[in-house]
Amino acid sequence: MRNIDFYTTEDGKCPIAEFLDSLSGKQAQKVAWVLQLIEELDKIPTTYLKKLVNTDNIWEVRVQVGGNIFRLLGFFDGDNLVVP
Repeated sequence: MRNIDFYTTEDGKCPIAEFLDSLSGKQAQKVAWVLQLIEELDKIPTTYLKKLVNTDNIWEVRVQVGGNIFRLLGFFDGDNLVVP
């Protein structure tokens, strides 16, 4: 099992939390579901998580809700996914 860590600024702001708060209920639920899959599954389908080509270690979390696609970029620190 891996953890997902959200970046927090020195003054305590969390840009990802603010983004998630701006989503509709259905959108936020789908993002939370995908993040839970990433935490719990050993093998994550590339539909939801994949390494971006030609990058050192940038990973894309991809969430599709209806006609919208949300992408969160992050990197791995050991087993933990860090999302700035």
